[in-house]
Amino acid sequence: MGDSWDTTPDMAARELPLTETANGTPVGPPRDEAKAQLARDRGWVEQQNFDYEATVPPQEEAAQGWMSRARKYEWKDEYGNVGPEDPDLEQELFRSELKLKKGVEFDKLLSIRVVAEAIERPSPVRDFDDAGLHPVMLSNIKKSGYDVPTPVQAYTIPAVLKGHDVIAVAQTGSGKTAAYLAPSLSKLMGKAKKLCAARPFHVRPDYDHMRERVRAEPLILVIAPTRELCIQIFDEARRLCYRSMLRPCVAYGGGPLREQRVDLEKGCDILIATPGRLIDFMRDPNLLTFQRLRFTIVDEADELLHDDWTEELEKIIGGGDVDVGSQHQYLLFSATFDKNMRRVAKKYLAQDYVRIRIGRAGSTVKNIKQQIVWVEKNQKKQALYDLLIASPPARTLIFCRTKKGVDIVDDFLFNQGLPTTSIHSDRTQLEREDAIRAFRKGLAPIMISTGVSGRGLDIKNVMHVINYDLPTADYQPHDEYIHRIGGPLPSAFASQANVSSGRTGRAGNQGLATSFYNEQDEHMAPFLAKILVENGWSVPDFLEEYKPADAADLDFDDDSGDEENEPINGAAPADAAWGASAGDTGAPVEEAWGNGSGVASAPAPAEDTWGTGNNAVAGSGW
Repeated sequence: MGDSWDTTPDMAARELPLTETANGTPVGPPRDEAKAQLARDRGWVEQQNFDYEATVPPQEEAAQGWMSRARKYEWKDEYGNVGPEDPDLEQELFRSELKLKKGVEFDKLLSIRVVAEAIERPSPVRDFDDAGLHPVMLSNIKKSGYDVPTPVQAYTIPAVLKGHDVIAVAQTGSGKTAAYLAPSLSKLMGKAKKLCAARPFHVRPDYDHMRERVRAEPLILVIAPTRELCIQIFDEARRLCYRSMLRPCVAYGGGPLREQRVDLEKGCDILIATPGRLIDFMRDPNLLTFQRLRFTIVDEADELLHDDWTEELEKIIGGGDVDVGSQHQYLLFSATFDKNMRRVAKKYLAQDYVRIRIGRAGSTVKNIKQQIVWVEKNQKKQALYDLLIASPPARTLIFCRTKKGVDIVDDFLFNQGLPTTSIHSDRTQLEREDAIRAFRKGLAPIMISTGVSGRGLDIKNVMHVINYDLPTADYQPHDEYIHRIGGPLPSAFASQANVSSGRTGRAGNQGLATSFYNEQDEHMAPFLAKILVENGWSVPDFLEEYKPADAADLDFDDDSGDEENEPINGAAPADAAWGASAGDTGAPVEEAWGNGSGVASAPAPAEDTWGTGNNAVAGSGW
């Protein structure tokens, strides 16, 4: 594809007109059967009908299933230190189709620059077997098919196991979920019987919930900004808690309130929640208490520390009945280290906290091929259709600016015979989960979404992300772009089981990110030019004037303040290899992960292998 979209008048005329119902829902003409056959001939699967207007009766919800209902390992008092295997649950949690094969670009992830700062620097781990993890945790890691730790995991795991508070600043998709779950869960597994609150074994015929229910007393609290991210973390917790006494629960808005309460009342050791629903539950001390809490974890902290979330987050991490003594740890994971992060660190974290930065905050990686294409506004739908038909069939995520735009694009593509689904915040939570389920299973391998899917969705084999609309200038457009297309691999650990959608190029596979650009997107021009230069991709002619004169000096103005030179806990920063000086404390250290010494030079971009070799899913339609 060239730098601009060459659309003839005849091509534009092929766009089908849309009408609207009385309530404003876009409705297109009947499906074009010839184009539906063309889509099938090109390898796309047959379409599935999704009626987003239909209201699902409560009695049918159980048949469709909330993701929060996913089965977890339930502990009996008579078990020893390790519970017996459950073959059916094990197959569900660790089935082979969830495992992601490493792609041809995996080795590039091992040269990511790492900067770590602390008064006491724990040595990074390079192998899970030598990380000091509990045997149950290590077993679950191996069952998941995980290989070696990613950089953020290698530095975070020993820091958490040594009892430090942690701030980890890492790009989207760097394996942050596993970086905090593995060590925190592992640290509790050996003493779970002592730490966990008493609870009934509710999986029995004579269980009486009203008589036997208990108050939820979690040991770990994970706070995340989106419902979908909470579900993703919950799924990872279910895997890593297998055959242990630790019981994970999830609570998020839009889901069944009463059902979530009932699940908490059966006992909860790990609670994953969105802020709003969590605060609702915190108001009832008979339902939830933090008296036993050992870990407070904030995922996507840069999102939660915006002004519109500050009050809620302060209530959670600074309020309640949590005993923030020597046994309690704060773990904050973010894409940037801006002024809000520094304020929270100063207020809540212990003086000896460890700060880890993986690569440049907010960067992408070279294994995501990025192309920016000029497309006039009135040609976008046709350009999108032609792009999809010309591309190898693969799970594809398409981003639009508005909810109405999502509906229009979904309707247009569906009427062109392509298998689509869509998701945005006006859909009920059950509809959102149904759409994700269809996307994950490949029933609808093309998903159209607003920014609601920019964070947290975790789907295997998403190979193409299309910015039908680039982010607006109103709300941190640069961060949103990065979250949409993704970042370095959650590697051999975090999402080797599930590759994030809203993100592409995971586990070292080369993904493709295509962005439509026109005069409405000039606010993104300097940033896009820098991103392309940073990652070694060609800059189109219409962005050439924004290309930095010196490619070696890229200033992204990412609101990270003076983090490069800011002392941590009063220690003066200095350049040093990890562990280079026995007497040196508090200095930031730089290391090329997997290199052993110094910072590796950035590898040259690989050849474009899109649609060939390991990157194509030929003939499958997804």
